[in-house]
Amino acid sequence: MNGETKLTLIKSIHTLIWIFFNVVIFYMLYAAIAHKLDSWLWIGYGFVFLEGLILLTFNSHCPLNLLARKYTNSPKDNFDIYLPAWLAKYTKRIYTTLFVIIIIITLYQILN
Repeated sequence: MNGETKLTLIKSIHTLIWIFFNVVIFYMLYAAIAHKLDSWLWIGYGFVFLEGLILLTFNSHCPLNLLARKYTNSPKDNFDIYLPAWLAKYTKRIYTTLFVIIIIITLYQILN
């Protein structure tokens, strides 16, 4: 497999994982707002905390980001994922903000 094919595979996998986490985060937001504090919400917390642990372990980088870097020197923010450059650039900020909102809503629902 050549480098371009490997990069395409990495970008595809990274994009699928990004889509998965979108489903998780938006389900969590729905569940918190709807006061549906079920096991899926807590599993979602587990996935997000695991992702956070992975990012902390790899100095705020996804391991797929580091792997993709081996196959390109592109300075673009979306060199490792099939997203618009602006979204790839701000994705951590956007989803961290959403996650904090989910935590606040969940805590509010638990305490009331």
